Amino acid sequence: MSAFYAAFFPTIWLAWLTAWFALARNVKATVRRQAALPRLVNVALLFAAAALLTVRYVPVPTLMERFLPASQWRAWWTVGAVLTVAGLLFAVWARVYLGRNWSGVVTVKADHELITGGPYRLVRHPIYTGLALAFAGTGLAIGQWRAVLAFVLVLIAIVHRIIVEERFMREQFGAKYDEYARRVKALVPWVV
Repeated sequence: MSAFYAAFFPTIWLAWLTAWFALARNVKATVRRQAALPRLVNVALLFAAAALLTVRYVPVPTLMERFLPASQWRAWWTVGAVLTVAGLLFAVWARVYLGRNWSGVVTVKADHELITGGPYRLVRHPIYTGLALAFAGTGLAIGQWRAVLAFVLVLIAIVHRIIVEERFMREQFGAKYDEYARRVKALVPWVV
């Protein structure tokens, strides 16, 4: 495997993380936050998923087996790279569009606004959609069962966050959020 293939995914994920932390400044004050223990479990799931995709060896042999044929690794790597870049760009677009209402954990901000434009016209949780797509893409490029496990962990974390976030938004915006939820799907445009 060439240096390009080896460096591509770490580089784009690092670029995304750098942008993400740069965008994390200048947000509104938090009025309400998800409880600490569920928040910690959620973050632990995401870190475990990232670790599964990052490490070269997992001491469970089955997780190191391929679910995609090794003979077609370049094709799957390319599909995975495209999906990862598309997912990360979609998440960044949503983060920028959300502006000062953003938070790294489920919160309600002071003067919280219900954002329904831009990527929020397509899905109610575009950051989660983008991250799920990016993790799926990276997993396809890896092609091993550890990537499937990582994606399942990410989906569990995302679904949990969506449940909490939906409750917070309904309590904050009431019928306005209910109407938005009827129009716009939560995670996959026009589907889920």
